[in-house]
Amino acid sequence: MSKAPSVPEGLGFFPGYLDRREQERLVETIRSVVASAPLYTPEMPRTGKPMSVRMTNCGALGWVTDRDGGYRYQKTHPRTGAPWPPIPERLLGIWRDVSGDEQLPEACLVNFYDDDARMGLHQDKDEQNLVAPVVSISLGDACLFRIGGTERKDPTKSFRLESGDIVVLGGASRLRFHGVDRIYPSTSTLLKNGGRINLTLRRVGLNT
Repeated sequence: MSKAPSVPEGLGFFPGYLDRREQERLVETIRSVVASAPLYTPEMPRTGKPMSVRMTNCGALGWVTDRDGGYRYQKTHPRTGAPWPPIPERLLGIWRDVSGDEQLPEACLVNFYDDDARMGLHQDKDEQNLVAPVVSISLGDACLFRIGGTERKDPTKSFRLESGDIVVLGGASRLRFHGVDRIYPSTSTLLKNGGRINLTLRRVGLNT
């Protein structure tokens, strides 16, 4: 089971929240999502540089980014043009359990990290609603998670996230900078070909 040092104010950390059987069921659920909304490689705004993760979404809205449009939410898959599949009930149940928010998320980002993928320090601030928490679920190989303050220059601390761990960015931690410094290959047998899946549940609008 993962153990964190003292975590920042407002950060919810639930190590080992999902047991192995629950993780396996959730992976099967995500495979159904990916069958409907295939993984693709997002691009950085302005430069068009490909990100190191592959991603997709489920829910009424999906988070996307590309060179011309930048960071945004939209109702359709940027490659297929099809609406995103709904958020599975299994994920909504997790949201109800850990978020402390009565209203349901509109978006769930599905990020796949291979052994070399990273996610630089960033804030989740593309939503109109910056009060509702962000719920992040880890599946597969462990990663080194970094979190700082609300300014990029603020000091950071890092701790390891294992498969089945959940982090909730809420309250004073909602706009903290955070990222993934590295993946620890072959630390989990959950995914047949290795790698890490991160599921991020978010509310987007102000009145939903």
